[in-house]
Amino acid sequence: MTTSTNYTVDELISVCISRQIENGEVIGQGIATPLVMAGVLLAKLTRAPDILFASAIGGTICRDWAPMGLANIERPWLDHGLILLTFTQITCELLPRFHLREFFRPAQVDRQGNFNNVFIGGNYAQPQMRLPGSAGIADVTVFNERCMLYVPRHSRAVFVEKVDFVSGLGHTPDRPAGAGPRYCITNLGQFDFANGVMRLTTYHTGQSPDKIQPRPVSRLKSRRMCMKPKPPP
Repeated sequence: MTTSTNYTVDELISVCISRQIENGEVIGQGIATPLVMAGVLLAKLTRAPDILFASAIGGTICRDWAPMGLANIERPWLDHGLILLTFTQITCELLPRFHLREFFRPAQVDRQGNFNNVFIGGNYAQPQMRLPGSAGIADVTVFNERCMLYVPRHSRAVFVEKVDFVSGLGHTPDRPAGAGPRYCITNLGQFDFANGVMRLTTYHTGQSPDKIQPRPVSRLKSRRMCMKPKPPP
């Protein structure tokens, strides 16, 4: 068998996502997540034909799929919905009962899987950067055990020692129920959270553990970064 190398990194991420999906489960679909949806549809059409889609867009559950497209993203859920649910029903009945598998894209994530999609820098009232918000992340991650992460562009800005705000709950001892994320896929490799800590499991072709492993900033470089320029004479 010949191994194909004619693919993009985005296609690779979608394929890896599809392999995390188990037949018969319910998949949560967020808003404007084409990489995830491509992986979900691939799983639906190959190894997991009996999955159901739960949509945050239309408040519906669907069995049938539809072609992707941002221009008419609501159409699949409105045309193929089996049941229409209110937000209260989704939060209080659907999520706890079905334990959806859902993929989230964090703006920041720490080694325990806590992640942030609310703000970066400053504080909540006066942030340096305001992000889209947590949406349903806080509703799902406090009790679910099937949360997954994907990061299309692996960087130090995303993988941080401590997140600026916890909008998605990770592997923390004081969580009320469930567990933190199970899996993370990036453009460099795949990770799990063995013993509650992020761990590299595989790296993609052309990458290496040395490239993925964050390197500490040297003391000299750190000192130079912190030094203020002298005022002109």
